Amino acid sequence: MEKTGEPILRMRGITKEYEMGEEVSVVLKGIDLDVYRGEFLAILGPSGSGKSTLMNIIGCLDVPTSGTYELNGKLIADEDEKSLAQIRNKEVGFIFQSFHLLQKQDAWSNVELPLIYANLPEKRRRERVEEMLTKVGLAEKMHHFPNQLSGGQQQRVAIARAIATEPTILLADEPTGALDQKTGAQVMELFHSLNSEGRTIIMITHDAKIASHAGRIVSILDGNICEGQLEDA
Repeated sequence: MEKTGEPILRMRGITKEYEMGEEVSVVLKGIDLDVYRGEFLAILGPSGSGKSTLMNIIGCLDVPTSGTYELNGKLIADEDEKSLAQIRNKEVGFIFQSFHLLQKQDAWSNVELPLIYANLPEKRRRERVEEMLTKVGLAEKMHHFPNQLSGGQQQRVAIARAIATEPTILLADEPTGALDQKTGAQVMELFHSLNSEGRTIIMITHDAKIASHAGRIVSILDGNICEGQLEDA
């Protein structure tokens, strides 16, 4: 897509260090990244490259050692823990490799949960849950529990939950990693459909074939990031 206006996500000089005894491990080494509204971005990198650490910072699950991170006009360093929890609920829709569904709750209740946290009125919650589950093709499975659903169906529930609050970005961590090739391709088709509606997607992956579905790829290796796909990524 053509990059216009201000980025909705902007990182400058992001570093992340961990103290390991007397030594310091530097995982991220000055990340600069802009993401624009409506982009479908893949962050591609092998295990140990720093991509999971970067994902956690993007999702406000962790904070950088240094650098600035701005999401949808909010300077994240200025936010307290209560505000960060609200940002995670309203600004970021999380999609995980292992789905992270509540096993004792049906599909309906799993999708409703972030709407409860967002204090949406009950009538609007009902409308929204039905709308989201229909969008991902699970209108007939609304009251099925996770153990009654296939892996692909569980990931669709997770996607419905992620988009329920109309977040600024969808953050997907290896979203096809637990799926077979055919089901993974179906999930990618759903991502393309969501992106065509204008949703901003950031996908973290080690798989170059999966990354190729995105409109833009950045590669991360040894804590450094660059535009495009590296030969050894």
